[in-house]
Amino acid sequence: MSGPAPTPPLLRLRDVAKSFGAVAAVKGVSLALHAGEVHALAGENGAGKSTIVKMLAGVHRPDSGGVEIDGRLVVLHDPAAARAAGIAVIHQEPTLFPDLSVAENIFMGRQPTRRLGRIDRDAMHTATTALFARLGVAIDPGRPARGLSIADQQLVEIAKALSLRARVFVMDEPTAALSGVEARRLFAVVRGLCERGAAVLFISHRFDEIFALCRDITVLRDGAWVSTDRVADVTVDAVIRRMVGREVSALFPKEDVEPGEVVLDVRGLTRTGVFEDVGFTVRRGEIVALAGLVGAGRSEVVRAVFGVDRYDRGEVRVAGRRLLPGSPAAAMARGVALVPEDRRQQGLVMELSVERNAALTRLRPLARFGLLSARAERRAAHDWARRLRVKHGRPGDPVGTLSGGNQQKLVLAKWLATEPKVLIVDEPTRGIDVGTKAEVHRIMSRLAAEGMAVVMVSSELPEVLGMADRVLVMREGRITADLPGAEATEESVMFAATGRAGEAA
Repeated sequence: MSGPAPTPPLLRLRDVAKSFGAVAAVKGVSLALHAGEVHALAGENGAGKSTIVKMLAGVHRPDSGGVEIDGRLVVLHDPAAARAAGIAVIHQEPTLFPDLSVAENIFMGRQPTRRLGRIDRDAMHTATTALFARLGVAIDPGRPARGLSIADQQLVEIAKALSLRARVFVMDEPTAALSGVEARRLFAVVRGLCERGAAVLFISHRFDEIFALCRDITVLRDGAWVSTDRVADVTVDAVIRRMVGREVSALFPKEDVEPGEVVLDVRGLTRTGVFEDVGFTVRRGEIVALAGLVGAGRSEVVRAVFGVDRYDRGEVRVAGRRLLPGSPAAAMARGVALVPEDRRQQGLVMELSVERNAALTRLRPLARFGLLSARAERRAAHDWARRLRVKHGRPGDPVGTLSGGNQQKLVLAKWLATEPKVLIVDEPTRGIDVGTKAEVHRIMSRLAAEGMAVVMVSSELPEVLGMADRVLVMREGRITADLPGAEATEESVMFAATGRAGEAA
């Protein structure tokens, strides 16, 4: 006797393909999501993950292949159709109506009403409280969405999806902006969803999360399916090899360089309530990392050095000459470049083309008689895109069509085109895959070897320890330790970051 027929997947992608012009973003990918399980989707930036998410969200329709729910083919022709099919996408940074309450955001357009069509706020708050109880979290239904942490915003989106009877949850880099405690709370919510029969597609560059949370893992490379395995049957090294198609022999390819003269000299920099008496130097050929916990003041210091933010006391000197405070234009003129943490909001103009973004820092040198030369702009964009291996379609395509890793490299290219003496990079590899991380590290190492002074802000300790010649640890707006790279350890950095430097010995 044969056993019962296997239960069909809750959701299945069958040979889906999607192209944008000449660029094939997804090439015949198949994937099955089962009720009660978390399935990881891994791959480098540009591997096709975001395109698959957008197809499941109803933003893009596949050119071929299809999506099945409970074994039946469905057409997700728009986001409303995806929601009606029971699919919810939880983004890294949700978009809520900031001036509405949590409950109003969850029931927007579907508010319960009383007689004469008046909104029943008591019923709405009661339903919202019940949704959060199912998730095992406590958020006030009446509080405004403005001011909610990213973690709580995601929980509001999950509660909204539950109210819409979602059964498939697609989580795209949900922990990228979360603390460890917030990530663990999210994982508990995800496990609770699965216990109630939901299927979860989990996208993350953090292998520790994938191996702790997921049962299966599918790897994509260059838009094509590579493998699907039980997480218990593979190793991190095996997944990385499949993602990049090669051995990643050195994620931190740091070259040994003899530092030269001091290029950047920060003295007594103070901004009341944010950072105090911050001082350090950076030499030619040196990579200096600013480490510390979230809120320690690292990003605020480098923004002040570059002139984005003003400071109350202190001074910044570049090559021995005092830098005018509060003026990014003056910093650029003196050879300082800042690659910001938020590449989409601060590093790129998403509506403009790849070539225009690459040339934004050099508009004046590229112009003739006050008019921008399109040929010069295109030539400059192509040069740096080639040198940094930026993968893109046409130079005139919107920069938003690039993957996250290629956007990051384009921001680097934009600033390197100014030929800076000092390069400041804030979270240089946040949200990009392991293969692109190695490329960014290689670029930074090569720039230092060529004599550039590099300041790196990073929350990833392996990156700090692997790339820095010196590690400056910040805590509550002050530098608490200055550690030579060869002597810095995870323990010594964390002791200094948490105010327990004496225990490092």
